[in-house]
Amino acid sequence: MSDTDKVFAGSIPDIYDEFLVPLIFESYAEDMARRVASAGPSVVLETAAGSGVVTRALAPKLDAGAHYVVTDLNQPMLDRAARRQPADSRIAWQQADALSLPFGDESFDAVCCQFGVMFFPDRAAGYREAYRVLRGGGRFVFNSWDRIEENVFADSVTESAGRHFAEDPPRFLARTPHGYHDIAEIEADLRAAGFDRIEIETVSAESRASSPRHPAVAYCQGTPLRNEIEARDASALEAVTDSAARDLAARFGTGAITGKIQGHVVIATR
Repeated sequence: MSDTDKVFAGSIPDIYDEFLVPLIFESYAEDMARRVASAGPSVVLETAAGSGVVTRALAPKLDAGAHYVVTDLNQPMLDRAARRQPADSRIAWQQADALSLPFGDESFDAVCCQFGVMFFPDRAAGYREAYRVLRGGGRFVFNSWDRIEENVFADSVTESAGRHFAEDPPRFLARTPHGYHDIAEIEADLRAAGFDRIEIETVSAESRASSPRHPAVAYCQGTPLRNEIEARDASALEAVTDSAARDLAARFGTGAITGKIQGHVVIATR
């Protein structure tokens, strides 16, 4: 993973939240919120919260007396999440590294992380931290995207960007968000961290966009793919976005479009 793969700064958090969240994250956020809330946790930790799509889905489902700690490594993303969340005294916002959590042992009934573990430079360390802060019987609930070929808009945008920079194709989407898709690897990493009760379910859903330009902007400008594009040619961002939109239109249509997305839902119990 490149150092730039973790940089969500500048205008990326706002574009990410406006374009990418409704495109691929909202349906999985509702699913995660339901799964976490079903166990009735009193104290919940969210890591890699991003712009807060899970927070917005989960908070209304928690009991009135619950305590919900929401964290992310990137302060700009956390700031965006906090601005969008209705006032709620149960929620505490805190910048934190999921690989070195600033919380005591056995502090939480549940830890959740939506599509964040792919960005962990040491996943076993992140899983050990989740295991450490969970109470006995507590659940670690997280998602990881399946291979990029099962996520057709991301695959199309990656191919478009690759043609624009044929000698050095930007591979952020394939390398990081969609680079941790092997179920056997995920389970092995969890077992190495101490978890022995593991459930993994592959869940398909459908992206819906008002036009082909929506996913083109979402991926090219609202993710660290933007950092890769601008590192190759600082003036090329709009041209690559336009090319991606044309390719999406050719493949999926010129009006409102839909496309398959697929990810893994993991529940590991301490």
